[in-house]
Amino acid sequence: MNLQERINAFVTLGKFLGQFSDPFDTATEVDTEIVEAQEAIPFFEIFYDGMLQQLELAGNHNGWFTSENLQFTCNSWSEALSEENLQKWVAAYDFSASEASEKTKTIAIIMAGNIPMVGFHDFLSVLISGHKVLAKLSSKDNQLLPYLAKYLVEIEPKFEPYISFTKEKLENFDAVIATGSDNSSRYFDYYFGKYPHIIRKNRNSVAVLTGKETPQQMEALADDIFRYFGLGCRNVSKIYLPKGYEMDRFFNGMFSWKEMINNNKYINNYDYNKAVYLMSGFDLLDNEFLLLKESEDHSSPISVIYYEYYNDLSELKIKLEAEKEKIQLIVANAGLNKEIPFGKAQQPELWDYADGIDTLQFLVNITSE
Repeated sequence: MNLQERINAFVTLGKFLGQFSDPFDTATEVDTEIVEAQEAIPFFEIFYDGMLQQLELAGNHNGWFTSENLQFTCNSWSEALSEENLQKWVAAYDFSASEASEKTKTIAIIMAGNIPMVGFHDFLSVLISGHKVLAKLSSKDNQLLPYLAKYLVEIEPKFEPYISFTKEKLENFDAVIATGSDNSSRYFDYYFGKYPHIIRKNRNSVAVLTGKETPQQMEALADDIFRYFGLGCRNVSKIYLPKGYEMDRFFNGMFSWKEMINNNKYINNYDYNKAVYLMSGFDLLDNEFLLLKESEDHSSPISVIYYEYYNDLSELKIKLEAEKEKIQLIVANAGLNKEIPFGKAQQPELWDYADGIDTLQFLVNITSE
C-alpha cells in the first residue's frame, strides 16, 4: 500500500466523520443536501447507523463525552483529514523505507481517555507512515476508534493486517507511544524504556492576557477553557494577568459558556471544589460556574482556573521558557514565542504535535534502527 492510497483512505474517513458534526436537521432542503453528501461516501449506508450507536454508547459510558463534544470531535477530525492538510503534513517526510515489508514496524500505542478519540492522532500517524498499530485503549474511551478502524478497513482492505487492538499485556511490538499522567509515565519508563519510545507526561496549557484583548478574544478564550470541560492537555488551566487587571473583562468573556451550569458532572465538581477551598480559607473569585484561585501551579481541577499576576511581560517570557516542560501551549496575543491565537487551543493542525515531539519523524527514524 503506497502513501497516496493511505491518504485517500483517511480523506474518505474524514468525509464520513463530517456527517456526524452537527445535530441532524429535519428541514427538507437540508435533508436533501445531507443525503447527497452521504451518497458520495463509500459504504456510508452500511456504517451510518452503527456510528450513531457508537456515539450514543460513548456518551452513555463516559458522562464527560456529551453530544456537543462528540460532534465537535467529529467535526475537528473531518476538517483535519482533508486531502490538502494530509498532503501538507506528510510532505516533509520520506516513508519509502517503512513501505518495504521487511522495514515495517509494529507500534504499540497506549491511549489516554480524557477527551473523545484523544489517541486518534497517534493512530493516524502510525498508519500514514506505513507502520502497524497495536492499540491499547483507555476504558474511558473504547467505543469510537475500533468502529472507525472497521470503516477504514472497509474502504481500504489493505489496512486490515495493519490494525489491531488488545486488552491484554502488550507483546510483539517494536516501539511504543504512550500517553498518561506523571505517575503512569514512570510505569511506562520502567516497562518500555528499552524500546524506541515517545512517553508523554502530564502537561497543561496557559493563557497570557495583557488587558488589551477584545471581547471576541475573551469569548474565544472561554472556548479554550471550557471545551471538553477543560479535561484536555490543550485546555487552558491557568491565566497570567498584568497587575491591576480588571477581572470583569475576563468574566464577561466566560459568560458565553454559562450553560455549563446545567451539566451535573461539571457543577458537582464546581460545588465540591468551592466547598473545599472555602473551608480551607482560600480567597476565590467566582462567577457561579467557574472559580478563580491564585496559584503558581499549572494543573487546576475541573471548574477551577488558576491565575497569577505578572509585572513585566519580558520577565514572564523568561518564566514561561523555564517552565516549558510543564506547558503544552500558550494562548496569547502578546508576541510570545510559539503562542497561538485565542480560540484555537482545541483546534490543532495535524503538524501540531503533543509535547512538541515530532511523531512522524520518530516513526521515520525507527525504520532505520
